Amino acid sequence: MAKKKKQSDGGDPKPKSVRIANRKAFHDYHIDEKIECGIELEGTEVKSLRAGQAKIDEAYARVENSQVFLVGANIAPYPQAAEGMQHNPTRKRRLLLHRRQIHQLQQRIQQKGKTLVPLAMYFHRGWAKVELGVAEGKKNYDKRESLRKKDHQRDMQRALRKGK
Repeated sequence: MAKKKKQSDGGDPKPKSVRIANRKAFHDYHIDEKIECGIELEGTEVKSLRAGQAKIDEAYARVENSQVFLVGANIAPYPQAAEGMQHNPTRKRRLLLHRRQIHQLQQRIQQKGKTLVPLAMYFHRGWAKVELGVAEGKKNYDKRESLRKKDHQRDMQRALRKGK
C-alpha cells in the first residue's frame, strides 16, 4: 500500500508571529553584531505587542548598573484594558541578558561611536524578544552609497528576470 503524499501549500509550516522591525536602523547605522534578548513586559504591553502596536524607530538600549534597558520604545496602550490596568507607553523596559553578555556589550559600546540599537521586536516560542545590534553611525556619504548599491542590485535583478 502506497503512502499518501502530504499536500503543502508551499508556505512555512509555522504560523508567522508579529515582527516589528526597525528599518531605519539599517539605513542610519553599520550593524557589527546582533544579539537576541528577552524583554520584561507588563500584561497590557504583551497584548499590544501581539497586535503589532509598537514603534522602535527612535529607541536605543543603554547599560546601567549591570542591567540593559530599552529606552524610547513606544508600545501603544491596549484599548480593551481597564483604566487602572493601562501601562505607560514610553517607559524604560529591562532587557534580559546573561551577566557575561552584558559585560561583553558594555565593553563593545565603550568604543568611540558605538551604540546599541533595537533592530526588531518579535515573539519566539511565546516569549517576547528584542534583537539588538551593536552599531556605528553612518555618515551621509555612506548612506548615499548604500542606497546606490541597493538601486544597482534591484536593477540587476530586474534585468535578469526580464531576460528569462
